[in-house]
Amino acid sequence: MSNAMYNKMWHQTQEALNSLLDKESRKLVEQEKNPVYIFQMLATFYIKYVQIFRNLENVYDQIVHPQKRLLIRKILDGVMGRILELKNDMVELELSEFHYFDDILQDLKLAPQQLDIPIPKYFLKEKIEVIRERKKILAQILADSGLDATSMKLAIKSMPFEEAIKLIQIAERARQGRLRALFMKQIYLQEYRAKQARLLGEKVADTGAAALRIQKVWRGFCQSKRTEREREEEMIFLGMNPPPLFDQVSAAIIQAEKVSLLRSAVQLRHEEGYREALVTIKNDLQQTEGPDIKESLRDQIRQWFIECRNLTGSFPEYPSVEDGGSAMIFSHKTPEQVIEDIVAGQEEEEKNKKKKKGKKAKKEENKKVVKEKPKVKEEEEEWKMSRSAFLPSMKEGSDVYKGEYSYLGTTLRHVSIEPMPSLLDVRQLITLYGILPLGSAAVHEKAPLVKSLLLAGPSGVGKKMLVHTICTETGANLFNLSAANIAGKYPGKNGLQMMLHMVFKVARQLQPSVVWIEDAEKTFYKKVPNNEKMNDPKRLKKQLPKILKLLKPDDRILIVGTTQRPFDAELQSFCRAYQKIILVPRPDYASRYVLWKQIIQRNGGVLTKALNISCLAKVTDGFTQGNIVKVVKGVLTDRRIRQQTQKPLTPAEFIPLIAGMNPVYKEEEECFKNWYAKTPLGRKRVLSLRVGGREKETEKGKKKEEKERKKNK
Repeated sequence: MSNAMYNKMWHQTQEALNSLLDKESRKLVEQEKNPVYIFQMLATFYIKYVQIFRNLENVYDQIVHPQKRLLIRKILDGVMGRILELKNDMVELELSEFHYFDDILQDLKLAPQQLDIPIPKYFLKEKIEVIRERKKILAQILADSGLDATSMKLAIKSMPFEEAIKLIQIAERARQGRLRALFMKQIYLQEYRAKQARLLGEKVADTGAAALRIQKVWRGFCQSKRTEREREEEMIFLGMNPPPLFDQVSAAIIQAEKVSLLRSAVQLRHEEGYREALVTIKNDLQQTEGPDIKESLRDQIRQWFIECRNLTGSFPEYPSVEDGGSAMIFSHKTPEQVIEDIVAGQEEEEKNKKKKKGKKAKKEENKKVVKEKPKVKEEEEEWKMSRSAFLPSMKEGSDVYKGEYSYLGTTLRHVSIEPMPSLLDVRQLITLYGILPLGSAAVHEKAPLVKSLLLAGPSGVGKKMLVHTICTETGANLFNLSAANIAGKYPGKNGLQMMLHMVFKVARQLQPSVVWIEDAEKTFYKKVPNNEKMNDPKRLKKQLPKILKLLKPDDRILIVGTTQRPFDAELQSFCRAYQKIILVPRPDYASRYVLWKQIIQRNGGVLTKALNISCLAKVTDGFTQGNIVKVVKGVLTDRRIRQQTQKPLTPAEFIPLIAGMNPVYKEEEECFKNWYAKTPLGRKRVLSLRVGGREKETEKGKKKEEKERKKNK
């Protein structure tokens, strides 16, 4: 795409953003009680902001004009923050981390893939130099401590000369034995054929019959190939099979990637030129117009002092730094107005002091009144959209410019069935709560603050991979405070405090940072097992809540815990330490199909008609991503990869390895769901469903009574 096309895309996206801002400003004033209508409104805003975010991220990544990029970046950060605010409102309204927009997507005529939240590429592009410097520092530290990769390599053991000769002789004799066996096999086959010919006897060759038989076989072979080709064409036409060269990268995509790399280089050149121009223009202005500007400023200050003396009879005091300093003089105000502003400021300070004293007295009186008043049931308050910290920045940017998804989630919730989240839902939550706030400082300061995150799920579902994904996509540093990693290190209370102080001091200096606690339930054990008492796994139990209180919006630090046995922990303290809890489920059929296909290809496998991926996806119901990876790596050895041209892969090769593994049974999945229902958000969700069900039952009962009354009349 050319630069004009991206400008056009920006123009269209900006128009959509302006209309959305107008709608949202009108909704801020309105009040509503119906929770279904409120959720529909919030979800619609959320989906539209995601579409705008996708377009703006693409435009910002490809456009080369530096001034335009500055403006787009400001709007992009505002849109990211607004998405996080709307997500927070939906969680508070629906009391669930997972939401389903099936009906809204149908109304807006959007595919579920268009709801996927992209990770801005500038997160890593702008930190390339920082990451390189960090790698150099870490390499130097490891080298100084003697823990670098070169020193960790195992030394090659020397071998005596006689032993080496014996090994060579063994290998050579084995090679000769294989050749001799092959030669003897050929001799045996020749003798066998000769023997069979003698037994059958010699027959007179009929050339006509032989030719007829050859023709028959050849025509049958050609017809079978033709039928197979026609069947393949029909399946492609019906959409049952992908077209040829479907998995191969097209020349257009390769060319687009080259153009994208060229655009990145042009962006860097233009930004460097823009920064240099700012400095040179400022220096040129100082040299050419600096003396005249200084002289005019001196004249204005001198005139201001003279006019103030003529009005008051004495020279005024120079404005303090708090009042604005010399800026008060150059604010295009008369001396009378400046003096009035100073006097008004002093009067306001006195009024504020009096107000504070009055408020304290009123609070004491209100406390007494509250104690005397009887408890009254709170009336149902009308819901009103909360004020956004990002709408002003988006409006300001607009003013300058004027210058594999769960498809049945909504249906299941309508019948009071809570569906298990899909892997796409989990990935979106990781992006919203982890990647976007850590990647952008502007978003992290104003968006709803998420200090800690817990990933709970069975073994092998990819919890550790998600932690590394957050670090990779944001260029964050990873600090491991798992119970197994800190066991025996920095003993005692003072040692623990010193370790935590150093970790979080370095994390603040090198932010964004991720503090990872594997097996997070061990920190909050109900009862420590005997075999783990020596490691003292509960060392961080008292310190972790204190650390969370010290984290501020300026600190781009995220504490991430992973657990596969959350039910072993004390629930209250565990949930108090982790602000957001995300259940990572086992993959469903669609996810397993994609996983089998991608993992086989990444490990050197070739997909053919003989390999039925759908069959593998059905057979492996209940197995995790880790199981699939182990099975594929176990089958696709170097030797098997080389044999694929003569012997294609088949599903039967994967079945024996799968049979030796334990799947995640439904009972274990139910344990996780029951545990999550006991968490604070889970309890609220269950309570809301019960209240909603009772209201529906009472409404049905009233309708039945009305019908009976009408019949009796």
